[in-house]
Amino acid sequence: MAHKCFAICDEAVVKRLVSKRHPDLAEKFDRFLLESYIEDNKMVKWCPSVPHCGNAIRVEDDEFCEVECSCSLQFCFNCLSEAHSPCSCLMWELWTKKCRDESETVNWITVHTKPCPKCHKPVEKNGGCNLVSCICGQAFCWLCGGATGRDHTWSSIAGHSCGRFKEDREKVAERAKRDLYRYMHYHNRYKAHTDSFKQESRLKETIRDKISNLEAKDSKLRDFSWVTNGLYRLFRSRRALSFSYPFAFYMFGDDLFKDEMTNEERDLKQHLFEDQQQQLEANVEKLSKFIEEPFDEFDENRIMEIRMQIINLSVITDNLCKKMYECIENDLLGCLQFSNHNIAPYQSKGIERAVELPVGWNTKMTCSQYQKVDMSSGGGVMASDQQPSATGTSDADGYSPRKRARKGSLRSGLIDLNLPAETVKRN
Repeated sequence: MAHKCFAICDEAVVKRLVSKRHPDLAEKFDRFLLESYIEDNKMVKWCPSVPHCGNAIRVEDDEFCEVECSCSLQFCFNCLSEAHSPCSCLMWELWTKKCRDESETVNWITVHTKPCPKCHKPVEKNGGCNLVSCICGQAFCWLCGGATGRDHTWSSIAGHSCGRFKEDREKVAERAKRDLYRYMHYHNRYKAHTDSFKQESRLKETIRDKISNLEAKDSKLRDFSWVTNGLYRLFRSRRALSFSYPFAFYMFGDDLFKDEMTNEERDLKQHLFEDQQQQLEANVEKLSKFIEEPFDEFDENRIMEIRMQIINLSVITDNLCKKMYECIENDLLGCLQFSNHNIAPYQSKGIERAVELPVGWNTKMTCSQYQKVDMSSGGGVMASDQQPSATGTSDADGYSPRKRARKGSLRSGLIDLNLPAETVKRN
């Protein structure tokens, strides 16, 4: 920092000078250096768990993916919210805001009330007479909203006539009513499948007890992987199905893609998507029914029948999920011209859990030697809050075809923390 001094004081010099008198400050310098690397690299992010688990995640190829930290939190790597595929990050942000704020309360008020012409407060009609009185004392006509006197009969209001059709006002009311009913349709189904997912998550203990009962009976069946595999297939399929409703709400509405499709194209694509959605929904319900059967109380022939049903339905639901994602990526989002919405790919094996690989950490090293990781196996790295960390996306098995080009890989044998993230290259 001296005037006209061009010497470069790198991390090694800083640590050597500081550690002599202030070893704690040297450790804090290491911590800030690591945080700076993670915050500057878009392929490395902290786990959003609360309270913070201290782990950071790095992906290898695509930032639009879903990952699971070693603390068991599953989240979207791009927006750090809960895993929400097949919704794009923007769709999920809009959906959660719509469910959280008072937007639908406003819709209900628009449909079921009319503003007082004097104080402008919403007034709800509680009787059959079209002469309505506000709490401020103003009387007005319910049909047109105009202020009137109080003299009236059952058929008319004195000095007032509103028989002429007000097109704009009627259109606004009808539009608000239609939007409210449309939102309720998708929200009710999203909520129903989300509640089912929560209920089915409790089946783990029940399935374990059923397997224990069968093993105690000296049953000829010794391999019960079919029921556990079916249970996890049910979890993944139910989750994809529940998030497909917020996706459909925005994909076929006017909020995001009004100018992307004509009404005829929108209807055609909506029917195509809903056909696949209904097929998946029907088979998910069948799979749930068979898994909840008390098969530990049945004879072996009946157990074998249930076993084949669960195995077949697991394969069917997996294929239907793949087809639904392919339809979304290729036929729906892939055809957009003015918008760019990316979703996390479908993974048959589920969201991959982060794994921790050996990471060198020697305080005598320079900062360019903090992380030396062999990434040749294609796996990823997850590290604690005092080590450079990462996780990889899952392998190609179980991924649906992607039309979207992948980002360049950040695989690196030696990462120089002095360089900005975009200049890190493979040695």
